[in-house]
Amino acid sequence: MSSPDLTELERQAVLDVVQTRHLSMGPKIKEFEVAVSGFVGSKYGIGVNSGTSGLHLCLLAAGIQPGDLVLTTSFSFISSSNVILYCGAIPIFVDVDPRTGNIDPVQLEQAAADISAGGEQARKWLPRKGAENAGELKAILSVDVFGQPADHDEINRIAKKYNLIHIEDSCEALGSTYKNKKAGTVADFGVFAFYPNKQVTTGEGGMIVTDNEEAAVYMTSLRNLGRSVGDTWLSHTHLGYNYRLNEMSAALGVAQMSRIEQLLASRAQVAKWYFERMSDIPSLSLPHITDTTSFMSWFVFVVHLNNLTERERLAEALSLVNIPVRPYFIPIHIQPYFVKLFGYIAEDFPNTLSLGQRGLALPFSGVMTEEQVDYVAQQIKQSL
Repeated sequence: MSSPDLTELERQAVLDVVQTRHLSMGPKIKEFEVAVSGFVGSKYGIGVNSGTSGLHLCLLAAGIQPGDLVLTTSFSFISSSNVILYCGAIPIFVDVDPRTGNIDPVQLEQAAADISAGGEQARKWLPRKGAENAGELKAILSVDVFGQPADHDEINRIAKKYNLIHIEDSCEALGSTYKNKKAGTVADFGVFAFYPNKQVTTGEGGMIVTDNEEAAVYMTSLRNLGRSVGDTWLSHTHLGYNYRLNEMSAALGVAQMSRIEQLLASRAQVAKWYFERMSDIPSLSLPHITDTTSFMSWFVFVVHLNNLTERERLAEALSLVNIPVRPYFIPIHIQPYFVKLFGYIAEDFPNTLSLGQRGLALPFSGVMTEEQVDYVAQQIKQSL
């Protein structure tokens, strides 16, 4: 499905660290934090061992407590809702824009208004079960789906109106811009992830960015088992977590960030080849890029068929010619444990369900060749 874009620069960077005595908590993590925060224009960067860890720490910094409500989307990778559950809070799903898969601001505002009003108006947004002790609405966790920023001006307006913290899950969107503002920087907190299929990889890893100094100091402590400035190795001011990013991964990230423009351009070229070769297939919908996305940082290339049956037939046909594809995403609200916890049914969020049933991620990375894209496109045309 994807391959990391690694060169001798990255390999040597990791080897250099292995030959030192600093395998954790050394200079490379600080260098990586400066590289990412400087690239996006944030005051602070906090390196962690995964995007999931980063989102969890952001919720803790936002003061999310058991029973609190967090508005978010079911059309996402599972982590964006798992971290809400880690806090004992309740994810409140809002349906998405059927073109982009990003959270629908109109429905988001209606949810915020109804929940704030309380009573029957609030109850229609709560899950069927698991919310008997629901507390206050505290935050919005938006997702930049497939690398495309959500409509953050609208989300920020709603957050301000209802006094909510806005956390931007930009784990798929490093390098994208929303109205010329870098993804991850248009909310109170932003989080990037560096799994091997991402625009930049550290193997495993993540980065929180924010302009909030107090929150940055707190999250830096939490990622290191609650040790604060001045604490000794066995002193712990806060209940913390072992969410540190090791020096080898950070060094790999520093090398990748030195090539960030090249990495983004390579992925954009592959996306361009796909558009050129498949724009004339009537039964296939290609990714929709909104006017507010001033630069698209490509994470995956997801196409949509007319229905679930067509999607499954195409996936089967492509597998027979050794082209790996997969559904993207399977909505969170129909994951077995979410159904068990909250009693959701598939039809609760029709746009989310439709995208989940029709979407198919094609092979995609910055190291794909034009010949490989040709082959995928030809086989799709033949199959359809």
